[in-house]
Amino acid sequence: MTLIKLQIRHCVEEANVGEDMKVIDPTQVRHVTVFAGKIDSMSGLVDPASHLNLDFQDHRVTTCIIAEKFEKGARVKMDDSGMIFATVDRSAYKHYGTVDYTKRLADMIRVVNKDAIIAESKKKKKGLPE
Repeated sequence: MTLIKLQIRHCVEEANVGEDMKVIDPTQVRHVTVFAGKIDSMSGLVDPASHLNLDFQDHRVTTCIIAEKFEKGARVKMDDSGMIFATVDRSAYKHYGTVDYTKRLADMIRVVNKDAIIAESKKKKKGLPE
């Protein structure tokens, strides 16, 4: 069995990129994985407090790959060298204060687990296999 490693990237829709290749609205960025030049999976919009925060440098969004649209299977922009990137202008970053990343991660895991339990419960009620 061959494992394929997919890298998570920041992504922006083509309509949100100016002619200067700058992201127009950096709050409209998502995390995606790309396989065979298309979006394979996608998250919700990024949180400005962690991605556009001058006080939290660990995960600041600076460049984004460009997709036709935010939809699974949408093509990402490529040229002969690979994926094409748009940049986030420095003026997009603000001071949001410190971020407790560990707490945020724990909260996210708790929500994901809760959603999984709810989905499993719905399957059981419908008599679907686990």
